[in-house]
Amino acid sequence: MPTTANSAKRLKITDTTFRDGHQSIAATRLRTKDMEPIAEAMGKIGFHSMEVWGGATFDVSTRFLFEDPWERARILKKLLPDTPLQMLLRGQNLVGYRHYPDDVVEAFVQHAADSGVDIFRIFDALNDERNLETATRAAKATGKHVQLAVCYSVTDEGRLGGPVFNLEYFREKAKILESMGADSICLKDMAGILAPYDAFVIIEALKKDLNVPVQLHTHYTTGMASMTALKAVEAGVDVLDACLAPFAMRTSQPAVESLVIALRGAPRDTGLDLNQLLDLGGYLEGLGDQLKPHITGGKLAVVDPGALVHQVPGGMISNLTSQLRELEALDRLPEVLEELPRTRRELGTPPLVTPTSQILAAQAVNNVLFGRWESITDQVKDYIYGLYGRPPLPIDPELTDRALDGYSLGSEPISGRPSDILEPELSAAKAATDGLARDIGDVLIYALYPVTGKKFLRVKYGLDPNPEAASGAAAPVPEAPSMAPIGTAVSSQARTFNIYVGDRSFQVTVDPADAGVRDAGNGSPKNAGSASNVVGQPIVQPNPAPAAGNRAPTTSPQVPMDGTPVAAPMPGVVVRYLVEEGQTVKKGEPVVVLEAMKMENALPSPVDGVVKQLCFDSGTKVSRGDSLAIISTV
Repeated sequence: MPTTANSAKRLKITDTTFRDGHQSIAATRLRTKDMEPIAEAMGKIGFHSMEVWGGATFDVSTRFLFEDPWERARILKKLLPDTPLQMLLRGQNLVGYRHYPDDVVEAFVQHAADSGVDIFRIFDALNDERNLETATRAAKATGKHVQLAVCYSVTDEGRLGGPVFNLEYFREKAKILESMGADSICLKDMAGILAPYDAFVIIEALKKDLNVPVQLHTHYTTGMASMTALKAVEAGVDVLDACLAPFAMRTSQPAVESLVIALRGAPRDTGLDLNQLLDLGGYLEGLGDQLKPHITGGKLAVVDPGALVHQVPGGMISNLTSQLRELEALDRLPEVLEELPRTRRELGTPPLVTPTSQILAAQAVNNVLFGRWESITDQVKDYIYGLYGRPPLPIDPELTDRALDGYSLGSEPISGRPSDILEPELSAAKAATDGLARDIGDVLIYALYPVTGKKFLRVKYGLDPNPEAASGAAAPVPEAPSMAPIGTAVSSQARTFNIYVGDRSFQVTVDPADAGVRDAGNGSPKNAGSASNVVGQPIVQPNPAPAAGNRAPTTSPQVPMDGTPVAAPMPGVVVRYLVEEGQTVKKGEPVVVLEAMKMENALPSPVDGVVKQLCFDSGTKVSRGDSLAIISTV
């Protein structure tokens, strides 16, 4: 029989502190060693479950923190043996940004279960249930709890209703997921746009329709989360997501502590001990200085009602801010947020949750900076072709024709389950990591992120230095050599560079030591001179030779050698070259794939000519304006 709404039972809490809490507030930079001191105590609180894994934690662990995400799961399971550990899984996207074939999905789910995951919360960004089939089947086979999620979204009205995201839509989606074998259903409001009374209506309906528990996940982005949570409790929701106060509110979840007090003595009293929670929060407050560089700021308001229009999840806002700052275009964020709803409509009004939020946001940036649809990311082309599933509404047909013109898989979108056309990849990943990977976890890291994943594995096994370790402590400033002091006047030869230390960046101006001689008319070559002065700073020691797979260009990317450069339009990572040196190319022919904003962009040749030089190796981080290749027109 369906469960009864408003039943007098304790509200259960899933704590998100170790996953979505710090992902939303501090760019997912909480490290495993930051969690360990309080993990055991958190396990004694009495949470229904703790979300500790999945989402962006896997990517950030390998890309920025250089920690093994599998090891994090194993460590936390040892420290939390009696509390179910939960992960967020993006269906066929796993913890990545594209669809992976079934063999990779099956292996990932099995290894996650073996590593300590007890509850799999599985969703699809388009609410296309076909994209949940393999992950659900694999998770059920492990005997673990499978929670399937419906992503909440609205159309332009900002409230429940309209032609797509109405009550019947969510009721039908939830029934389908229950029929697929879900042990519970989650209503997932990733952008904080679920209004309180709409929450009551939906939760009440789901409690009447379903025979499994119902959970609510929401965010504070628009300032409604506590009101929404309370109305969901009144409607009979079984479990609610929340996190400890230091990582709560803003773009995160409601604070556990506030819910405990609000419901104390009421029929849905959580039964949790407030004093224990306060002690745990005090520990996290002590991490403030460490996490401060990653905490989203820059606005007077702590909520963003504008999210009711642009619907961008909180974590995506922080990413957009960071990425536009690197592009020296932070002032254009309002334009990007204004562009996003238009881009979304033309792409079939998908819910904005990873990876569609990332795909659409990156494209909105391109549309603002380079002209509407002048630069279309590879992931948008894949999306339009159907590789991410079926969008709620049809995609603009003119846009479809434009995006798929010359697309490698064809000009007509597919209509079937996307993964049915994908070839298995696990064997190839094993072969590519032969001699490097030591277990299936390593192989899966590479399969998910071939470029950054391989870089991580090389660091993990000591083949490359650990950038995070190098940036973790301040390097001593070398003493200035005994010589005449350097003036602050800058010659005409001075150039400005972006310097990256870990994931921090600095801008310095460098002036060749003999620049004054050249300015006086001693016309030596531009790259002459063996020493450079950093204006306004001490002389900097030269960087060590780049590790294998990260070689610097043989000529300065800012000063192309006898040819036309293919320049990076934004900071990113070189994924692969599509041409070879000596190859003849036509204007507009793709030359190199650059990963920027976690999306891949195929950059074309600006001219007809011959590829004279490929300037970087795969996996190299490049700055805006760097010449990635040189095309000779001679």
